[in-house]
Amino acid sequence: MIAHIFDDLCNGCNSCVTICPTHVFDAGNSAPVIARPDQCQTCYMCELYCVSDAIYVGPDSHAAEIIDPETIRASGHLGRVRHDHGWDRPDEAGHLDHYRLLGPLLQEGGETAAQRYRALATSRE
Repeated sequence: MIAHIFDDLCNGCNSCVTICPTHVFDAGNSAPVIARPDQCQTCYMCELYCVSDAIYVGPDSHAAEIIDPETIRASGHLGRVRHDHGWDRPDEAGHLDHYRLLGPLLQEGGETAAQRYRALATSRE
């Protein structure tokens, strides 16, 4: 589940806001805001598209993880998903490079999730 955005690393491009299939982020002044963490599917698309390596997604897809940002920063995990998938080497196909092809499928899943979320919110009113 989405755990942290490192504001000092973020370049403010909002790629994560655009690519997130379940609309977890809202654009912020300098860095995006994790507005709906309960909608995170732990798909890592935000990490893959973050060229600044400013996003950390915890591996637990069911519960938010309490993290120490400095421990995460020192761990070497920032950008690992993007690097391991070869997204920082566009001329080379990484061993999991076809993960990019999941984009349309994840987007469809995100649209379905957004519709369900809106319906649930409407039914509670």
